[in-house]
Amino acid sequence: MKILIADDNPVDRLLLSKIVSKEGHHVIEAKNGKEAIEYFLQESPDIILLDVIMPLLNGKDAAKEIKRLAGEELVPIIFLTSLVDAQSLADCLEAGGDDFLTKPYNHIILKAKIDAFVRMRNMHGILQKQRDTIVEHNQHMLREQHVAKTVFDNVAHSGCLDAENIKYMLSPLAVFNGDVLLAARKPAGGMHVLLGDFTGHGLPAAIGAMPVAEIFYGMTAKGFGLQMILREINTKLKKILPVGFFCCAAAVSLNFSERSMSVWMGGVPDCYLLTNKGSHLESIQSQHLPLGVLKTEQFNDDMTEHSMDIEDRFFMWSDGIVEARNSQGEMFGEERLRSIFSNDIDPNVLFDAVQKSINEFVGETEKDDDTTLVELKMVDDEAVDQAVSSRRSSSVASDWKIDYELGADSLRNFNPLPLVMHIMMEVPILRVMGGQLFTVVSELFSNALEHGLLTLDSAMKSTPAGFAEFYAVREQRLTALQSGFIKIQMQHTSKNGRTGIFKLSIEDSGEGFNYKKVSHEKALEIADNTSEKNIYSGRGLPLINALCHSLEYVGCGNKVVAEIHWPQKNKV
Repeated sequence: MKILIADDNPVDRLLLSKIVSKEGHHVIEAKNGKEAIEYFLQESPDIILLDVIMPLLNGKDAAKEIKRLAGEELVPIIFLTSLVDAQSLADCLEAGGDDFLTKPYNHIILKAKIDAFVRMRNMHGILQKQRDTIVEHNQHMLREQHVAKTVFDNVAHSGCLDAENIKYMLSPLAVFNGDVLLAARKPAGGMHVLLGDFTGHGLPAAIGAMPVAEIFYGMTAKGFGLQMILREINTKLKKILPVGFFCCAAAVSLNFSERSMSVWMGGVPDCYLLTNKGSHLESIQSQHLPLGVLKTEQFNDDMTEHSMDIEDRFFMWSDGIVEARNSQGEMFGEERLRSIFSNDIDPNVLFDAVQKSINEFVGETEKDDDTTLVELKMVDDEAVDQAVSSRRSSSVASDWKIDYELGADSLRNFNPLPLVMHIMMEVPILRVMGGQLFTVVSELFSNALEHGLLTLDSAMKSTPAGFAEFYAVREQRLTALQSGFIKIQMQHTSKNGRTGIFKLSIEDSGEGFNYKKVSHEKALEIADNTSEKNIYSGRGLPLINALCHSLEYVGCGNKVVAEIHWPQKNKV
């Protein structure tokens, strides 16, 4: 070891030097505190033997400066002193000394102290190296997590969380969030929203959010209902999550045109529905187990239905909200949460009031769980569409054309509408018209299948009993279908991203029908208002025609071509 001896007494300095050198250590000598500091900077000694009383700079002041210069490095300082009173010795340790050696010097004790500090210094070096390794690995892990989080956010937050009717707060405990919030517009109009709270937090909890987001967005875009989506998510989570891991969830299907909301809740705290301009508060409780707990055949997808008016609001949150703790360890609790809603606060600022109240309650206390708060507002469907259109109008897909044909076997066992809708929804501007497109596609495809191939008569549906008979016969004929086809052709063209045309052609192998006669009769019915109840029966021509820029049947009536233009203009 390299040992610095600082003592103004040359005899004591020589004696110590001999003792230390005899043990095989390299000695550096200093005559005062000032020299001690200079040699420390030049030689970087491992241990310092420092006299307390020296000229120019005493040992205590020199020790303070050496410790400051050493920083995180461990440089043991052993004070050399003839002082014996407890306070003087304590002052030496206060000044930065690690030990002291009283005069006259005992070479056995000196050797033992030096050996002890050598071991301590070696241990400190190992700890520093391990610390630096941990810091390096931690920084590497954080970089990887931030990259993974970017991918995660691009998947999990690729929906319409920025819609005008959604307010939310996501506060993760770690880089990754065990809470997941998803929102997507439905092709037929309306919106799906899902709040999930996985067991635990951080990366282990966030892993399950990836498949949930993919299933949610993929199936919503293809036109699947929320119940089917929840079943698929539950099946997936049950398969991939280890025992003890699951996802508490609240799933909402908003129907803007019908002013209604369907809710499925499993394992989340009570949610609140605020109606009648904020005057009525309804608590909605979980009726199901969390996602990923039950097997597919045991899973219950029943949803509760609720009517909503414009400006009505639905609030939901993860358990991190009600279980948030302050510095005294108290939980925020459901009573405090409900009291905020009972204070007759303006609904427009209620979300901010809840958020503010939680933040003030928690204060600077370290959080122990992810917290998520969501407000969903009932609005006009057109208001949401216009907001989405303004954000996406600059991103329009280029021209494309797709031909798709289904034979008898496919028609018996496969519903192509979700796939067709998924293809159309790849054009951002068409998502705004999702409800309109879904109505047109589903109506024309049903016409081709039911009337073209299965030769069913819509007149059967004029009575409740006939309606049931219609679908019973439909199922029988579809099961027995052995030949025939339906061809679907989709084409999209755009000009400078400002205007565009979507053309849909559906052709079946049936005998067709006298579409000119049907169109004429329907026109007379509408004009005379003599059979209003049947206006939308049969081939549904008035309904489809009202939704399209143009609608044309060709040939023998077994092929129909519909055009929808954007931006849309009211038809005269």
